[in-house]
Amino acid sequence: MHQLTFVKLGGSLITDKRRAGSYHADAVRAVGMALHDVLRRDPDHRILIGHGSGSFGHVVAARHGTIDGVRTPDEWRGFAEVASAAADLNGLVTTTLREVGLPVWRLQPSASALASDGELTTMAIDPIRAALDHALVPLVYGDVALDTVRGGTIISTETVFFYLAAHLPVTEILLLGDVDGVWDEQRQIIPLITPSRFASIQHALGGSAGTDVTGGMLGKVTHMLRLVTAQPGLSIRIMGGEPTQIASVLDGSADYGTLIRANDEHDARLTPARN
Repeated sequence: MHQLTFVKLGGSLITDKRRAGSYHADAVRAVGMALHDVLRRDPDHRILIGHGSGSFGHVVAARHGTIDGVRTPDEWRGFAEVASAAADLNGLVTTTLREVGLPVWRLQPSASALASDGELTTMAIDPIRAALDHALVPLVYGDVALDTVRGGTIISTETVFFYLAAHLPVTEILLLGDVDGVWDEQRQIIPLITPSRFASIQHALGGSAGTDVTGGMLGKVTHMLRLVTAQPGLSIRIMGGEPTQIASVLDGSADYGTLIRANDEHDARLTPARN
């Protein structure tokens, strides 16, 4: 069985969420080069990449209230506008990653996704499995989805990862953003979050800088705790997009950022002093 890692390029890393339509090509390029190097050194490793919508999709979605439901003609036009904005960013990310040599295959979630009151219930898995079987890098992203309760809604990259993790043998998820991990009230990185520790740090988690319709850091951590509870063998790491740190985490030589997992057992590699 190949090792499978999901990597999210957060909207805060690849765009400026405070400026509509901004795109940080250099940040995407740097991460792409690090991932390409990992795959070159270990051809049996498999990577699936997802990215947030950042200043492309979130700004439009907030204007139309898409995450809360889509019912009127104006809301459906907004739904289509959000989908187009997310796809525009995906096109830019695809081009950048292919330029650094990653064999990405862009797969549009909304083409097959169906949600129920905001929860993703169906999405095509076979194309993703085929991509991984043939050493391609599937590329998904935060998108819109039809919803049996709301009419339409937003599905974040984390929501897509949650669904895919139930169908694919992923062991590790990296969530890359513009901060080096989850901060406490003293702006120190919290090295480990588990379900039993969450209550003691929940008050320290705020939203996100800029517009984020999917809940910011608190929503991200809450969603990921649900995922590790459902998949106890999974580890999730929230960290920055520094290429050497990404490579070190993926080859197992060091840990950075905040680790989220189901249990509290000690891990000697947890090194808060590096943060």
